[in-house]
Amino acid sequence: QVQLVESGGGLVQPGGSLRLSCVASGFTLDDYYIGWFRQVPGKEREGVSCISSREDGDRAWYGGFAKGRFAISKDNAKNTVYLHMMPLKSEDTAVYYCAASRDPTVWDWYERYNYWGQGTQVTVSS
Repeated sequence: QVQLVESGGGLVQPGGSLRLSCVASGFTLDDYYIGWFRQVPGKEREGVSCISSREDGDRAWYGGFAKGRFAISKDNAKNTVYLHMMPLKSEDTAVYYCAASRDPTVWDWYERYNYWGQGTQVTVSS
């Protein structure tokens, strides 16, 4: 049974940092693209970052707002993908989801991701 579980969200002040974790089970992490997406009420889900399968070189992509601030990484021994975020801004407030796809074709096409976690809330506020 494929499962993704996110954790690490919370309340942080502007300029602070968080590390989100996505623990995968029921499949081999290296065989999938793992993406991070975020969503706020009333807005479309947007791509934050993605790391490709090992076969495709563990490449990483980032949304324009995330470049230089966020970093995605993978720990195969723990079957976990991380999203390091710093410095955080108030506009980063959202529910963050991780998702898995064999091949999304375009990394931030969320429709191409088959498996999703339940999400973790990130709130950036003073």
